[in-house]
Amino acid sequence: MLQTIDDLPQPIGEFKPLDQWQAHLNRIFYGLRGNTLRSYYQTFASADYRLAHALAADYCERVRKRDRSSHPSRLTVMELGPGNGNLAACFLCHLKTVDQEGAVYPRVRYLMVDWDRSVLEGALAHPDLAAHRDRVEVHCGSIEQVTGVGDGTVDRIICNELWNDLPTKLMAKNAGDLEEEYVRPNVSGALHAGIHDWSAFLRAFDAKDIDHLRSCPPFLDDLVWEKEHRAVEWKQVPYRKTIVEFFKAIDQHVLVPVNLGAFATLKEAKRLLAPNAVGFSTFDAGTADPKVLNDPDKPCYGQFGGQYSFMINFSLVEAVARHLGFTHAALEPQREFVGRSLNTNVITLMDLLAVHPSAGPKLRSWEQDRLALKTIKALNETYKSPYRRRIDFPLSKDAPPDERETLNALLLSLKDDGIPDTVAYVTEEELARAQKDLEEIGYDPDAIDMVLHAPPSPVEYCHFTCR
Repeated sequence: MLQTIDDLPQPIGEFKPLDQWQAHLNRIFYGLRGNTLRSYYQTFASADYRLAHALAADYCERVRKRDRSSHPSRLTVMELGPGNGNLAACFLCHLKTVDQEGAVYPRVRYLMVDWDRSVLEGALAHPDLAAHRDRVEVHCGSIEQVTGVGDGTVDRIICNELWNDLPTKLMAKNAGDLEEEYVRPNVSGALHAGIHDWSAFLRAFDAKDIDHLRSCPPFLDDLVWEKEHRAVEWKQVPYRKTIVEFFKAIDQHVLVPVNLGAFATLKEAKRLLAPNAVGFSTFDAGTADPKVLNDPDKPCYGQFGGQYSFMINFSLVEAVARHLGFTHAALEPQREFVGRSLNTNVITLMDLLAVHPSAGPKLRSWEQDRLALKTIKALNETYKSPYRRRIDFPLSKDAPPDERETLNALLLSLKDDGIPDTVAYVTEEELARAQKDLEEIGYDPDAIDMVLHAPPSPVEYCHFTCR
């Protein structure tokens, strides 16, 4: 049967460059779903503490070393996109702990920057920040232009899993020109039929009117995107020469991310950082490997709850950093940065779950919950966190009643100083101490050892730093 016009996807906007629609959708996504982000994704700092502790230990060591040859001064540490405040809280707690002589922590002013006032209020409310409130400040505004903060006044800038949400273009070579992806959003015919005042919905979507959009049927998960390629409008794109030079090594018609939002934060970091600053660090998923970047089948982006999340083209990021005048830039796997701080090998709990013999798409969601909770229970026999927090683990709704009761009892039995999150780092020694309990669940010690010493994945969570 032929579809009627009412059954077809209905456009809710015009064709625009992908980065423009990404920025538009981000505002709507955070407005509608900002308080339920955990339902779509978690970061390595949402509940775990080890990334923040590694940053604090590294910072304390670098400042002490610098103090030997320069006059100690006030220190501003800036975090772009502080999320729920956990990274800031754990950073400051650990910095105070490792700074036993009191030479660094008392001088620190910690500034959290975000465009969303409600995000900043939520971050400030983190219970473990209460002890450090005398040195924590917030700035509500653009991360690309932090007004009111003077040139060369910041010592350390941190952002965690922020760049992947910032405006990004997808570009490809076509003959002698560079093209970029343009997209147009649509909603499904069924959703269109359920929206009573179509004109009002279109106006609210165009204006990012969150109050009105909340009264409409949920639509973010049902967006349908049309795509086409057009010549790049270079008047709207900075670093043309650097981008064109990068694409000389890329084959025809291979789409590659060009992370404009990341470039903008680097430019602002160059203005903010003092000449002898410890520098800028970002943590995100991406690659600098030319073979991966030149692979037409690489995962350029994912969509979570209607929001685009892009991989980071660290090769081009480094080229832009050097163009801006950063004299030092380095890239390493994130888990190596954390492991080096602990002087051991680390993997994430998700890495561990992936090597269980039953892991995979055949497991129903409640069975995945059961495996995760049993694994956490086994690790908790010997694992001890320095923070006391109940793990936030929403159980799947599809479990049979008796299984749900068992899973809930297992969840309630978990101790509050155990594994803090499914996105958490565990050490080689912690895995060894829990080996017997893990084997009882079905884990193979050789498989765990293999993942502990495995080389980085083609697209990996990385630590990029420059100064």
